[in-house]
Amino acid sequence: MKILLVDDTESNIDILLELLSSEHEISVAMDGQTALEYVRNEQPDIILLDVMMPQMDGWEVIRRLKAEQNYREIPIIFITSKEQVEDEIHGFELGAVDYITKPFVPVIVKSRVNTHLELKRQRDILANLSMIDGLTGISNRRRFDEALHKEWTRGARSNFPVSLILMDIDFFKPYNDNYGHPAGDECLRKVGQALAREIQRAPDLVARYGGEEFVSLLPETDHQGAQIVAEKLRTIVERLAIPHAHSRAADHVTLSLGMVTAFPSRDQSPLILVQGADELLYQSKQAGRNRLTCRNMIVS
Repeated sequence: MKILLVDDTESNIDILLELLSSEHEISVAMDGQTALEYVRNEQPDIILLDVMMPQMDGWEVIRRLKAEQNYREIPIIFITSKEQVEDEIHGFELGAVDYITKPFVPVIVKSRVNTHLELKRQRDILANLSMIDGLTGISNRRRFDEALHKEWTRGARSNFPVSLILMDIDFFKPYNDNYGHPAGDECLRKVGQALAREIQRAPDLVARYGGEEFVSLLPETDHQGAQIVAEKLRTIVERLAIPHAHSRAADHVTLSLGMVTAFPSRDQSPLILVQGADELLYQSKQAGRNRLTCRNMIVS
């Protein structure tokens, strides 16, 4: 698990690295601003934070992290001196989960860090379970909504494009009506899992959006790259060759897709991406289905 150590004193850093680096991946920031930038880019599992630093102290770092939805759940253990009882109280009031006193006691440092990492691991497991669609076993709408908000914010800050693909199984109601709901559920499982297998980059996501709709979020992906991915997704479902005698698009299950690419803006909601992809998905259906319609979107 990833630990971010924030301290401007090299001797403290050396001691903590020696104690913890054999079991965990540790990154170091020697000032508050660097720490905030690291968290936004890497999102560590836990932060060890010194209180007394120049320019931006530990209190301000905690305040800023707790004010942002994406980072407020990261546990923070602050580093203080034994005689600074007021600092301990103030740290807890700001949202820290524990403290480590200087001079460091190795057994206590390891115990407190590992305890909170294990608690974080258990919370992550429960959170991940709540993000899984019960039928298909892939990510659900809640997971997608959170990822969309996070990547839109990150894209606006770093000026990279975000692409979104909205997909709908063609003529799924006739499929359910004629083959039965158990067969319909199995069809959704096969399609969802096939789509998820095709998406392999770590930040990319495929989720069940609702009913027979699926969605793919592609951060840091330009229009041309997303177009290639979308066409692969359409093709992979065709290759499943799930019979569908009641479809007017083909004799097997197919997808219609709408795809948009945009450079995010802090002044716009990320839902503009979903709305744009939905409009293009509608155009694909009107044009005969089993096809992709896509465009670049200008966000102001």
